[in-house]
Amino acid sequence: MATLNENIRKKPWLGWVIFLVTVVIVFFLGLLASSIMERRAEAVFAYTPQVNYESWEPRNAVWGKVFPREYQSYLKTADTTFRSKYHGSATIDMLENYPRLVVLWAGYGFSRDYKQGRGHYYAITDVRNTLRTGAPMDGKPSPQPNTCWACKSTDVPRMMQTIGIAETYAGTWETLGHEIVNAIGCADCHDAKTMNLRISRPALIEAFERMGKDITRASHQEMRSLVCAQCHVEYYFDNRDGRQNYLTFPWDKGLKAEDMERYYDAINFSDWTHSLSKAPMLKAQHPDWEVYMTGIHAERGVSCADCHMPYKSEGGLKFTDHHLQSPLNNVEASCAVCHREKTMNLIKNVYDRQDQIYANRSKLEELLVRVHVEAKKAWDLGATEEQMQDILMGIRHAQWRWDYSAAGHGSSFHAPVETSRVIGSAINIAQETRIKLARLLATMGYNEEVPYPDISTKEKAQAFIGLDMQKLNNDKQIFIQKVIPVWDSLAAAREAEYPLR
Repeated sequence: MATLNENIRKKPWLGWVIFLVTVVIVFFLGLLASSIMERRAEAVFAYTPQVNYESWEPRNAVWGKVFPREYQSYLKTADTTFRSKYHGSATIDMLENYPRLVVLWAGYGFSRDYKQGRGHYYAITDVRNTLRTGAPMDGKPSPQPNTCWACKSTDVPRMMQTIGIAETYAGTWETLGHEIVNAIGCADCHDAKTMNLRISRPALIEAFERMGKDITRASHQEMRSLVCAQCHVEYYFDNRDGRQNYLTFPWDKGLKAEDMERYYDAINFSDWTHSLSKAPMLKAQHPDWEVYMTGIHAERGVSCADCHMPYKSEGGLKFTDHHLQSPLNNVEASCAVCHREKTMNLIKNVYDRQDQIYANRSKLEELLVRVHVEAKKAWDLGATEEQMQDILMGIRHAQWRWDYSAAGHGSSFHAPVETSRVIGSAINIAQETRIKLARLLATMGYNEEVPYPDISTKEKAQAFIGLDMQKLNNDKQIFIQKVIPVWDSLAAAREAEYPLR
Protein backbone atom coordinates (compact mmCIF):
# COMPACT_ATOMS: atom_id res chain seq x y z
CA MET A 1 0.00 0.00 0.00
CA ALA A 2 2.85 2.39 0.88
CA THR A 3 4.47 1.67 -2.47
CA LEU A 4 1.20 2.39 -4.28
CA ASN A 5 0.72 5.71 -2.46
CA GLU A 6 4.29 6.67 -3.22
CA ASN A 7 3.78 5.86 -6.92
CA ILE A 8 0.65 8.00 -6.99
CA ARG A 9 2.51 10.97 -5.43
CA LYS A 10 5.20 10.63 -8.06
CA LYS A 11 2.65 10.04 -10.88
CA PRO A 12 -0.64 11.85 -10.07
CA TRP A 13 -2.27 10.64 -13.33
CA LEU A 14 -2.04 7.03 -12.10
CA GLY A 15 -4.70 7.73 -9.49
CA TRP A 16 -7.11 8.93 -12.16
CA VAL A 17 -6.48 5.75 -14.22
CA ILE A 18 -7.26 3.54 -11.24
CA PHE A 19 -10.36 5.59 -10.50
CA LEU A 20 -11.67 5.34 -14.09
CA VAL A 21 -10.97 1.61 -14.28
CA THR A 22 -12.86 1.12 -11.02
CA VAL A 23 -15.81 3.13 -12.37
CA VAL A 24 -15.91 1.03 -15.56
CA ILE A 25 -15.79 -2.24 -13.61
CA VAL A 26 -18.55 -1.11 -11.27
CA PHE A 27 -20.62 0.02 -14.26
CA PHE A 28 -20.43 -3.36 -16.02
CA LEU A 29 -21.07 -5.23 -12.79
CA GLY A 30 -24.20 -3.13 -12.43
CA LEU A 31 -25.28 -4.01 -15.96
CA LEU A 32 -24.71 -7.70 -15.23
CA ALA A 33 -26.73 -7.52 -12.01
CA SER A 34 -29.51 -5.66 -13.81
CA SER A 35 -29.57 -8.28 -16.58
CA ILE A 36 -29.74 -11.10 -14.06
CA MET A 37 -32.62 -9.44 -12.23
CA GLU A 38 -34.42 -8.76 -15.50
CA ARG A 39 -34.07 -12.35 -16.63
CA ARG A 40 -35.29 -13.60 -13.26
CA ALA A 41 -38.30 -11.33 -13.47
CA GLU A 42 -38.90 -12.46 -17.03
CA ALA A 43 -38.68 -16.09 -15.95
CA VAL A 44 -41.16 -15.52 -13.14
CA PHE A 45 -43.57 -13.91 -15.60
CA ALA A 46 -43.07 -16.58 -18.24
CA TYR A 47 -43.55 -19.56 -15.97
CA THR A 48 -46.18 -18.26 -13.57
CA PRO A 49 -49.51 -19.10 -15.20
CA GLN A 50 -51.95 -16.21 -15.30
CA VAL A 51 -54.81 -18.17 -16.78
CA ASN A 52 -58.36 -17.04 -17.23
CA TYR A 53 -59.54 -20.02 -19.24
CA GLU A 54 -61.10 -23.32 -18.23
CA SER A 55 -59.13 -26.46 -17.47
CA TRP A 56 -60.16 -28.19 -20.71
CA GLU A 57 -59.82 -25.16 -23.00
CA PRO A 58 -59.18 -26.81 -26.41
CA ARG A 59 -57.86 -23.82 -28.38
CA ASN A 60 -54.08 -23.74 -28.47
CA ALA A 61 -54.05 -20.03 -29.37
CA VAL A 62 -55.70 -19.23 -26.03
CA TRP A 63 -52.93 -21.02 -24.14
CA GLY A 64 -50.44 -19.29 -26.39
CA LYS A 65 -51.37 -15.88 -24.99
CA VAL A 66 -49.93 -16.98 -21.64
CA PHE A 67 -47.09 -19.16 -22.94
CA PRO A 68 -46.00 -17.47 -26.17
CA ARG A 69 -42.60 -19.15 -26.50
CA GLU A 70 -43.99 -22.65 -26.30
CA TYR A 71 -46.86 -21.75 -28.60
CA GLN A 72 -44.65 -20.15 -31.21
CA SER A 73 -42.45 -23.22 -31.28
CA TYR A 74 -45.54 -25.44 -31.54
CA LEU A 75 -46.64 -23.53 -34.65
CA LYS A 76 -43.46 -24.68 -36.37
CA THR A 77 -44.98 -28.16 -36.60
CA ALA A 78 -46.90 -26.75 -39.56
CA ASP A 79 -43.65 -27.01 -41.53
CA THR A 80 -43.69 -30.29 -43.45
CA THR A 81 -40.59 -29.78 -45.58
CA PHE A 82 -38.28 -32.14 -43.68
CA ARG A 83 -37.92 -35.62 -45.08
CA SER A 84 -35.34 -38.15 -43.96
CA LYS A 85 -34.31 -41.28 -45.83
CA TYR A 86 -37.50 -43.10 -44.88
CA HIS A 87 -39.78 -40.72 -42.99
CA GLY A 88 -39.96 -37.12 -41.75
CA SER A 89 -42.85 -34.65 -41.68
CA ALA A 90 -43.52 -34.64 -45.42
CA THR A 91 -46.58 -36.44 -46.75
CA ILE A 92 -45.62 -39.91 -47.95
CA ASP A 93 -48.10 -42.21 -49.69
CA MET A 94 -47.05 -45.49 -48.13
CA LEU A 95 -49.25 -47.57 -50.46
CA GLU A 96 -47.63 -45.97 -53.47
CA ASN A 97 -44.15 -46.60 -52.10
CA TYR A 98 -44.96 -50.11 -50.88
CA PRO A 99 -47.86 -51.56 -52.97
CA ARG A 100 -47.67 -54.92 -51.17
CA LEU A 101 -49.35 -53.24 -48.19
CA VAL A 102 -52.57 -53.05 -50.19
CA VAL A 103 -52.74 -56.85 -50.33
CA LEU A 104 -51.72 -57.26 -46.69
CA TRP A 105 -54.69 -55.08 -45.66
CA ALA A 106 -57.21 -56.42 -48.19
CA GLY A 107 -60.68 -55.96 -46.77
CA TYR A 108 -59.57 -53.23 -44.35
CA GLY A 109 -59.63 -49.43 -44.66
CA PHE A 110 -55.85 -49.13 -44.80
CA SER A 111 -55.86 -50.77 -48.24
CA ARG A 112 -57.70 -47.68 -49.52
CA ASP A 113 -55.44 -45.02 -48.08
CA TYR A 114 -52.40 -44.94 -45.85
CA LYS A 115 -50.26 -41.84 -45.73
CA GLN A 116 -47.60 -41.03 -43.20
CA GLY A 117 -48.97 -38.51 -40.72
CA ARG A 118 -47.71 -34.96 -41.14
CA GLY A 119 -47.71 -34.29 -37.41
CA HIS A 120 -49.94 -32.96 -34.65
CA TYR A 121 -50.73 -29.68 -36.40
CA TYR A 122 -52.56 -31.49 -39.22
CA ALA A 123 -54.26 -34.20 -37.18
CA ILE A 124 -57.81 -32.95 -37.81
CA THR A 125 -57.28 -32.20 -41.50
CA ASP A 126 -55.66 -35.55 -42.22
CA VAL A 127 -58.27 -37.68 -40.45
CA ARG A 128 -61.03 -35.79 -42.23
CA ASN A 129 -59.43 -36.30 -45.64
CA THR A 130 -58.35 -39.91 -45.43
CA LEU A 131 -60.40 -42.48 -47.33
CA ARG A 132 -60.38 -44.66 -44.23
CA THR A 133 -63.06 -42.50 -42.61
CA GLY A 134 -65.19 -42.78 -45.72
CA ALA A 135 -67.78 -40.29 -47.00
CA PRO A 136 -70.50 -40.17 -44.34
CA MET A 137 -73.40 -38.13 -45.75
CA ASP A 138 -77.01 -38.43 -46.89
CA GLY A 139 -77.73 -40.90 -44.12
CA LYS A 140 -74.70 -43.07 -44.85
CA PRO A 141 -72.55 -43.52 -41.72
CA SER A 142 -68.77 -43.59 -41.57
CA PRO A 143 -67.14 -47.05 -41.44
CA GLN A 144 -65.21 -45.80 -38.40
CA PRO A 145 -66.44 -45.12 -34.84
CA ASN A 146 -66.14 -41.90 -32.86
CA THR A 147 -63.28 -43.54 -30.97
CA CYS A 148 -61.09 -42.71 -33.99
CA TRP A 149 -61.15 -39.09 -32.82
CA ALA A 150 -59.64 -40.08 -29.47
CA CYS A 151 -56.06 -39.03 -30.22
CA LYS A 152 -56.67 -36.32 -32.78
CA SER A 153 -57.80 -33.29 -30.83
CA THR A 154 -57.86 -31.29 -27.60
CA ASP A 155 -61.63 -31.31 -28.01
CA VAL A 156 -61.71 -34.99 -27.03
CA PRO A 157 -61.01 -34.50 -23.29
CA ARG A 158 -63.45 -31.56 -23.41
CA MET A 159 -66.16 -33.83 -24.79
CA MET A 160 -65.34 -36.53 -22.24
CA GLN A 161 -65.89 -33.97 -19.47
CA THR A 162 -69.08 -32.74 -21.13
CA ILE A 163 -70.92 -35.90 -22.20
CA GLY A 164 -68.91 -38.71 -20.59
CA ILE A 165 -66.13 -41.08 -21.62
CA ALA A 166 -68.23 -43.95 -22.97
CA GLU A 167 -70.58 -41.50 -24.66
CA THR A 168 -67.65 -39.88 -26.49
CA TYR A 169 -66.61 -43.25 -27.89
CA ALA A 170 -70.14 -44.25 -28.92
CA GLY A 171 -71.58 -43.70 -32.37
CA THR A 172 -70.01 -43.40 -35.79
CA TRP A 173 -67.19 -41.01 -36.64
CA GLU A 174 -69.22 -38.25 -38.26
CA THR A 175 -71.54 -37.63 -35.29
CA LEU A 176 -68.86 -35.60 -33.47
CA GLY A 177 -67.34 -34.01 -36.55
CA HIS A 178 -68.68 -30.54 -35.69
CA GLU A 179 -67.29 -30.77 -32.14
CA ILE A 180 -63.78 -32.12 -32.82
CA VAL A 181 -62.07 -29.23 -34.61
CA ASN A 182 -58.93 -28.23 -32.66
CA ALA A 183 -55.72 -30.10 -33.41
CA ILE A 184 -53.56 -31.90 -30.83
CA GLY A 185 -52.04 -29.39 -28.42
CA CYS A 186 -51.69 -27.91 -24.96
CA ALA A 187 -54.72 -29.35 -23.14
CA ASP A 188 -53.77 -32.88 -24.16
CA CYS A 189 -50.69 -32.85 -21.93
CA HIS A 190 -50.90 -29.94 -19.45
CA ASP A 191 -52.96 -28.93 -16.45
CA ALA A 192 -54.25 -25.42 -17.13
CA LYS A 193 -53.72 -24.12 -13.59
CA THR A 194 -50.26 -25.51 -12.80
CA MET A 195 -48.93 -26.45 -16.26
CA ASN A 196 -47.88 -29.78 -14.77
CA LEU A 197 -47.96 -32.70 -17.17
CA ARG A 198 -51.19 -34.64 -16.87
CA ILE A 199 -52.91 -37.64 -18.46
CA SER A 200 -56.03 -36.53 -20.30
CA ARG A 201 -56.90 -39.89 -21.92
CA PRO A 202 -58.51 -42.37 -19.50
CA ALA A 203 -57.43 -45.41 -21.56
CA LEU A 204 -53.84 -45.03 -20.32
CA ILE A 205 -54.89 -44.68 -16.68
CA GLU A 206 -57.16 -47.72 -17.00
CA ALA A 207 -54.40 -49.79 -18.62
CA PHE A 208 -52.01 -48.99 -15.77
CA GLU A 209 -54.68 -49.91 -13.22
CA ARG A 210 -55.23 -53.30 -14.86
CA MET A 211 -51.46 -53.90 -14.70
CA GLY A 212 -51.50 -53.04 -11.00
CA LYS A 213 -49.63 -49.76 -11.44
CA ASP A 214 -50.44 -46.31 -10.11
CA ILE A 215 -49.72 -43.78 -12.84
CA THR A 216 -49.99 -40.90 -10.36
CA ARG A 217 -46.69 -42.06 -8.85
CA ALA A 218 -44.82 -41.52 -12.12
CA SER A 219 -41.88 -39.12 -11.94
CA HIS A 220 -41.70 -35.94 -14.00
CA GLN A 221 -39.18 -37.60 -16.35
CA GLU A 222 -41.49 -40.58 -16.80
CA MET A 223 -44.38 -38.24 -17.50
CA ARG A 224 -42.36 -36.71 -20.33
CA SER A 225 -42.92 -40.05 -22.09
CA LEU A 226 -46.29 -41.06 -20.63
CA VAL A 227 -48.07 -38.04 -22.08
CA CYS A 228 -46.95 -39.42 -25.45
CA ALA A 229 -48.12 -42.91 -24.45
CA GLN A 230 -51.69 -41.61 -24.31
CA CYS A 231 -51.77 -41.94 -28.10
CA HIS A 232 -48.55 -43.40 -29.52
CA VAL A 233 -49.47 -46.95 -28.50
CA GLU A 234 -51.27 -50.08 -29.65
CA TYR A 235 -54.99 -50.07 -28.88
CA TYR A 236 -58.28 -51.63 -29.90
CA PHE A 237 -62.00 -50.89 -29.59
CA ASP A 238 -63.60 -53.11 -26.95
CA ASN A 239 -67.23 -54.08 -27.52
CA ARG A 240 -67.52 -56.60 -24.66
CA ASP A 241 -69.81 -56.31 -21.65
CA GLY A 242 -72.12 -53.76 -23.25
CA ARG A 243 -69.34 -51.39 -24.25
CA GLN A 244 -69.41 -49.62 -27.59
CA ASN A 245 -66.00 -49.17 -29.22
CA TYR A 246 -64.40 -48.45 -25.85
CA LEU A 247 -60.75 -47.43 -26.31
CA THR A 248 -58.56 -50.05 -24.62
CA PHE A 249 -54.82 -50.74 -24.47
CA PRO A 250 -54.06 -54.52 -24.58
CA TRP A 251 -51.30 -54.57 -21.99
CA ASP A 252 -52.81 -56.92 -19.41
CA LYS A 253 -50.32 -59.68 -20.26
CA GLY A 254 -47.35 -57.40 -21.03
CA LEU A 255 -46.03 -54.86 -23.51
CA LYS A 256 -44.27 -57.08 -26.06
CA ALA A 257 -45.74 -58.21 -29.38
CA GLU A 258 -46.27 -61.77 -28.15
CA ASP A 259 -47.92 -60.52 -24.94
CA MET A 260 -50.50 -58.50 -26.84
CA GLU A 261 -50.95 -61.35 -29.31
CA ARG A 262 -51.85 -63.69 -26.42
CA TYR A 263 -54.23 -61.07 -25.04
CA TYR A 264 -56.08 -60.77 -28.35
CA ASP A 265 -56.17 -64.54 -28.89
CA ALA A 266 -57.59 -65.09 -25.41
CA ILE A 267 -60.57 -62.79 -26.07
CA ASN A 268 -60.94 -63.98 -29.68
CA PHE A 269 -60.59 -60.43 -31.01
CA SER A 270 -59.86 -59.48 -34.61
CA ASP A 271 -59.91 -56.12 -36.37
CA TRP A 272 -61.15 -57.59 -39.64
CA THR A 273 -61.30 -60.72 -41.77
CA HIS A 274 -58.85 -60.70 -44.65
CA SER A 275 -60.75 -60.69 -47.95
CA LEU A 276 -58.33 -63.10 -49.67
CA SER A 277 -57.12 -65.55 -47.03
CA LYS A 278 -60.16 -65.23 -44.71
CA ALA A 279 -57.76 -65.00 -41.75
CA PRO A 280 -58.98 -63.16 -38.61
CA MET A 281 -56.51 -60.29 -38.66
CA LEU A 282 -55.00 -57.91 -36.13
CA LYS A 283 -54.06 -54.36 -37.14
CA ALA A 284 -51.27 -52.82 -35.11
CA GLN A 285 -51.85 -49.10 -34.66
CA HIS A 286 -48.62 -47.34 -33.66
CA PRO A 287 -46.95 -49.07 -30.69
CA ASP A 288 -44.22 -46.44 -30.41
CA TRP A 289 -44.16 -46.33 -26.61
CA GLU A 290 -44.18 -50.09 -26.15
CA VAL A 291 -41.29 -50.54 -28.61
CA TYR A 292 -39.39 -47.62 -27.07
CA MET A 293 -39.72 -49.26 -23.65
CA THR A 294 -37.70 -52.23 -24.93
CA GLY A 295 -34.85 -50.04 -26.22
CA ILE A 296 -31.63 -48.70 -24.76
CA HIS A 297 -32.85 -45.10 -24.43
CA ALA A 298 -35.75 -46.07 -22.17
CA GLU A 299 -33.42 -48.32 -20.18
CA ARG A 300 -31.15 -45.33 -19.52
CA GLY A 301 -33.95 -42.97 -18.55
CA VAL A 302 -34.16 -40.94 -21.75
CA SER A 303 -37.70 -39.70 -22.34
CA CYS A 304 -39.56 -39.12 -25.60
CA ALA A 305 -39.40 -35.37 -25.02
CA ASP A 306 -35.62 -35.43 -24.56
CA CYS A 307 -35.23 -36.30 -28.24
CA HIS A 308 -38.41 -35.03 -29.91
CA MET A 309 -38.88 -31.90 -27.77
CA PRO A 310 -35.44 -30.96 -26.42
CA TYR A 311 -34.89 -27.95 -24.19
CA LYS A 312 -33.89 -24.68 -25.82
CA SER A 313 -32.84 -21.26 -24.57
CA GLU A 314 -34.23 -17.92 -25.65
CA GLY A 315 -33.66 -14.56 -24.01
CA GLY A 316 -31.98 -16.20 -21.04
CA LEU A 317 -34.88 -18.61 -20.55
CA LYS A 318 -34.78 -22.38 -20.81
CA PHE A 319 -37.98 -24.05 -21.98
CA THR A 320 -39.16 -27.14 -23.83
CA ASP A 321 -39.20 -26.78 -27.59
CA HIS A 322 -42.75 -27.68 -28.67
CA HIS A 323 -41.74 -28.10 -32.29
CA LEU A 324 -42.29 -31.85 -32.21
CA GLN A 325 -40.20 -33.34 -34.96
CA SER A 326 -37.74 -36.02 -35.94
CA PRO A 327 -34.48 -35.71 -33.99
CA LEU A 328 -32.74 -36.11 -37.35
CA ASN A 329 -33.85 -32.58 -38.16
CA ASN A 330 -32.45 -31.27 -34.88
CA VAL A 331 -29.44 -33.47 -34.13
CA GLU A 332 -27.39 -30.84 -32.29
CA ALA A 333 -30.14 -30.16 -29.74
CA SER A 334 -31.30 -33.74 -29.36
CA CYS A 335 -28.69 -36.46 -30.04
CA ALA A 336 -25.57 -34.33 -29.51
CA VAL A 337 -26.56 -33.50 -25.93
CA CYS A 338 -25.42 -37.01 -24.99
CA HIS A 339 -23.49 -38.29 -28.00
CA ARG A 340 -20.21 -36.69 -28.99
CA GLU A 341 -19.97 -38.07 -32.52
CA LYS A 342 -20.26 -35.80 -35.53
CA THR A 343 -23.76 -35.09 -36.81
CA MET A 344 -23.28 -36.99 -40.06
CA ASN A 345 -21.97 -40.01 -38.17
CA LEU A 346 -25.02 -40.02 -35.91
CA ILE A 347 -27.37 -39.80 -38.88
CA LYS A 348 -25.50 -42.59 -40.67
CA ASN A 349 -25.88 -44.74 -37.57
CA VAL A 350 -29.67 -44.32 -37.74
CA TYR A 351 -29.81 -45.03 -41.47
CA ASP A 352 -27.67 -48.14 -41.13
CA ARG A 353 -30.09 -49.58 -38.59
CA GLN A 354 -33.08 -48.64 -40.72
CA ASP A 355 -31.57 -50.16 -43.88
CA GLN A 356 -30.94 -53.50 -42.20
CA ILE A 357 -34.37 -53.76 -40.65
CA TYR A 358 -36.18 -52.55 -43.77
CA ALA A 359 -34.46 -55.23 -45.85
CA ASN A 360 -35.74 -58.01 -43.56
CA ARG A 361 -39.16 -56.42 -43.30
CA SER A 362 -39.42 -56.21 -47.09
CA LYS A 363 -38.75 -59.94 -47.38
CA LEU A 364 -41.41 -60.60 -44.75
CA GLU A 365 -43.95 -58.53 -46.69
CA GLU A 366 -43.33 -60.64 -49.79
CA LEU A 367 -43.86 -63.84 -47.78
CA LEU A 368 -47.10 -62.50 -46.35
CA VAL A 369 -48.46 -61.61 -49.77
CA ARG A 370 -47.64 -65.13 -50.94
CA VAL A 371 -49.30 -66.80 -47.96
CA HIS A 372 -52.51 -64.76 -48.40
CA VAL A 373 -52.66 -65.65 -52.10
CA GLU A 374 -51.88 -69.30 -51.42
CA ALA A 375 -54.57 -69.46 -48.74
CA LYS A 376 -57.08 -68.03 -51.22
CA LYS A 377 -56.10 -70.77 -53.66
CA ALA A 378 -56.78 -73.39 -51.00
CA TRP A 379 -60.24 -71.96 -50.35
CA ASP A 380 -60.95 -71.85 -54.08
CA LEU A 381 -60.08 -75.55 -54.32
CA GLY A 382 -62.54 -76.43 -51.55
CA ALA A 383 -60.51 -76.40 -48.33
CA THR A 384 -62.54 -76.78 -45.13
CA GLU A 385 -62.56 -74.63 -42.02
CA GLU A 386 -60.90 -77.42 -40.06
CA GLN A 387 -58.12 -77.81 -42.62
CA MET A 388 -57.47 -74.07 -42.62
CA GLN A 389 -57.66 -73.38 -38.89
CA ASP A 390 -53.94 -73.63 -38.03
CA ILE A 391 -52.98 -71.95 -41.31
CA LEU A 392 -55.18 -68.93 -40.62
CA MET A 393 -53.76 -68.58 -37.12
CA GLY A 394 -50.25 -68.65 -38.57
CA ILE A 395 -51.17 -65.89 -41.03
CA ARG A 396 -52.68 -63.85 -38.21
CA HIS A 397 -49.60 -64.15 -35.98
CA ALA A 398 -47.04 -63.53 -38.73
CA GLN A 399 -48.77 -60.41 -40.02
CA TRP A 400 -49.44 -59.08 -36.54
CA ARG A 401 -45.72 -59.18 -35.80
CA TRP A 402 -44.92 -57.56 -39.13
CA ASP A 403 -47.46 -54.78 -38.46
CA TYR A 404 -46.17 -54.34 -34.91
CA SER A 405 -42.68 -53.69 -36.29
CA ALA A 406 -43.89 -51.49 -39.17
CA ALA A 407 -46.66 -49.37 -37.64
CA GLY A 408 -44.30 -47.61 -35.25
CA HIS A 409 -42.29 -45.62 -37.75
CA GLY A 410 -39.42 -45.13 -35.31
CA SER A 411 -39.15 -48.77 -34.24
CA SER A 412 -35.96 -49.47 -36.19
CA PHE A 413 -34.25 -46.81 -34.09
CA HIS A 414 -36.17 -46.93 -30.82
CA ALA A 415 -35.40 -50.62 -30.33
CA PRO A 416 -33.55 -52.18 -33.28
CA VAL A 417 -32.70 -55.40 -31.46
CA GLU A 418 -36.30 -56.06 -30.39
CA THR A 419 -37.69 -55.03 -33.76
CA SER A 420 -35.30 -57.39 -35.56
CA ARG A 421 -36.30 -60.20 -33.19
CA VAL A 422 -40.01 -59.66 -33.87
CA ILE A 423 -39.48 -59.59 -37.65
CA GLY A 424 -37.35 -62.74 -37.47
CA SER A 425 -40.06 -64.61 -35.57
CA ALA A 426 -42.65 -63.45 -38.11
CA ILE A 427 -40.54 -64.76 -41.01
CA ASN A 428 -40.33 -68.16 -39.31
CA ILE A 429 -44.08 -68.29 -38.72
CA ALA A 430 -44.85 -67.22 -42.30
CA GLN A 431 -42.53 -69.87 -43.76
CA GLU A 432 -43.95 -72.61 -41.53
CA THR A 433 -47.46 -71.57 -42.55
CA ARG A 434 -46.55 -71.73 -46.24
CA ILE A 435 -45.23 -75.25 -45.74
CA LYS A 436 -48.57 -76.26 -44.21
CA LEU A 437 -50.36 -74.67 -47.14
CA ALA A 438 -48.15 -76.46 -49.67
CA ARG A 439 -48.94 -79.80 -48.04
CA LEU A 440 -52.66 -79.02 -48.02
CA LEU A 441 -52.63 -77.94 -51.66
CA ALA A 442 -50.77 -81.14 -52.57
CA THR A 443 -53.47 -83.28 -50.95
CA MET A 444 -55.98 -81.41 -53.10
CA GLY A 445 -54.06 -82.22 -56.25
CA TYR A 446 -52.39 -78.84 -56.72
CA ASN A 447 -48.62 -79.22 -56.92
CA GLU A 448 -47.69 -76.04 -58.76
CA GLU A 449 -46.42 -72.74 -57.38
CA VAL A 450 -49.28 -70.32 -56.83
CA PRO A 451 -48.59 -67.34 -59.13
CA TYR A 452 -47.45 -64.15 -57.46
CA PRO A 453 -49.78 -61.30 -58.50
CA ASP A 454 -48.69 -58.23 -60.44
CA ILE A 455 -48.91 -55.65 -57.69
CA SER A 456 -46.04 -53.48 -58.84
CA THR A 457 -48.09 -50.29 -58.33
CA LYS A 458 -50.69 -49.13 -55.84
CA GLU A 459 -53.29 -49.02 -58.58
CA LYS A 460 -52.61 -52.59 -59.71
CA ALA A 461 -52.68 -53.86 -56.12
CA GLN A 462 -55.99 -52.13 -55.37
CA ALA A 463 -57.53 -53.51 -58.58
CA PHE A 464 -56.25 -56.98 -57.63
CA ILE A 465 -58.16 -56.97 -54.33
CA GLY A 466 -61.26 -55.50 -56.00
CA LEU A 467 -61.38 -51.87 -54.84
CA ASP A 468 -63.30 -49.29 -56.89
CA MET A 469 -60.96 -46.41 -56.15
CA GLN A 470 -62.63 -43.97 -58.53
CA LYS A 471 -65.90 -44.20 -56.63
CA LEU A 472 -64.20 -44.01 -53.23
CA ASN A 473 -62.26 -40.89 -54.24
CA ASN A 474 -65.25 -39.21 -55.85
CA ASP A 475 -67.45 -39.82 -52.80
CA LYS A 476 -64.75 -38.45 -50.52
CA GLN A 477 -64.38 -35.26 -52.51
CA ILE A 478 -68.12 -34.64 -52.36
CA PHE A 479 -68.01 -35.18 -48.60
CA ILE A 480 -65.12 -32.72 -48.18
CA GLN A 481 -66.90 -30.07 -50.24
CA LYS A 482 -70.38 -30.64 -48.83
CA VAL A 483 -70.07 -31.68 -45.19
CA ILE A 484 -66.79 -30.26 -43.84
CA PRO A 485 -67.86 -26.60 -44.38
CA VAL A 486 -70.98 -27.28 -42.32
CA TRP A 487 -68.89 -28.72 -39.48
CA ASP A 488 -66.58 -25.72 -39.55
CA SER A 489 -69.50 -23.29 -39.58
CA LEU A 490 -71.09 -24.93 -36.55
CA ALA A 491 -67.75 -24.97 -34.70
CA ALA A 492 -67.09 -21.30 -35.53
CA ALA A 493 -70.52 -20.30 -34.21
CA ARG A 494 -69.90 -22.20 -30.97
CA GLU A 495 -66.41 -20.77 -30.47
CA ALA A 496 -67.66 -17.22 -31.21
CA GLU A 497 -69.43 -17.41 -27.85
CA TYR A 498 -66.04 -17.78 -26.20
CA PRO A 499 -63.71 -15.36 -27.99
CA LEU A 500 -59.96 -15.38 -27.41
CA ARG A 501 -59.06 -13.44 -24.25
